[in-house]
Amino acid sequence: MTSSDLPPGVVADISFIGRGGGQVKALGGFRKGHHTLPDAANDTTNGFLAKICAGELGGEAEKLFQGARTALGYKRRELALETTGATALLTAKDFTVEIAYALEPAEPTRYAVTTTLRGLRDAGIARKPEFEGLFGGRFAEISFSLRKGARVEDVIDLIEGLDADAGLQVEFPSDCRECLIRVAGVDAVVRCTGQSLEMVFPRPGSPAELIDGFLAVRHAFSVSQPLAGLLG
Repeated sequence: MTSSDLPPGVVADISFIGRGGGQVKALGGFRKGHHTLPDAANDTTNGFLAKICAGELGGEAEKLFQGARTALGYKRRELALETTGATALLTAKDFTVEIAYALEPAEPTRYAVTTTLRGLRDAGIARKPEFEGLFGGRFAEISFSLRKGARVEDVIDLIEGLDADAGLQVEFPSDCRECLIRVAGVDAVVRCTGQSLEMVFPRPGSPAELIDGFLAVRHAFSVSQPLAGLLG
């Protein structure tokens, strides 16, 4: 299986997601004795976060802009960076990257940073050494929107109806709001919500590595035409 096995439209629908975060009080804009740590995550406190994370967000976004410009050889008209509040958006001719800061709802003294690469023009770009160098080790999740959607119950029934040697196992709660699919030989856990498939890998990797995992799942789904249809 190679990147050419994925049609450009399928690749463009894949989002690569990386997650990080830390303590709010460790951000450069937080002033001990002057600022108070948030006790809830809401519009007001996230607005406060946007102010105190400006240095970190701006520095990270600018580093990514310069890295993409240098490593991938983009000209001025092929690359743009916009920062609004706690979000930075890098728009390149071949992809977009969003970096977003937000307070953790369950623990608002901490913040989360979500980096999302989407709109990749074709999988071959992800195989370039320069691209690997820029994004290696950044992403641990893939999200793929199901264009036609699917009933979770139908996905469960399809997998349960396969032979044991198909290499697919499924777990689900009693209300079938989602299901977790395990594919033999693939480290990632696949979560199906009916509107999307989300693959969560045990460790961060490059987009090319995550595409390989997606290809393996796509190949495993090929044992059933309805399942294969989910992934294009």
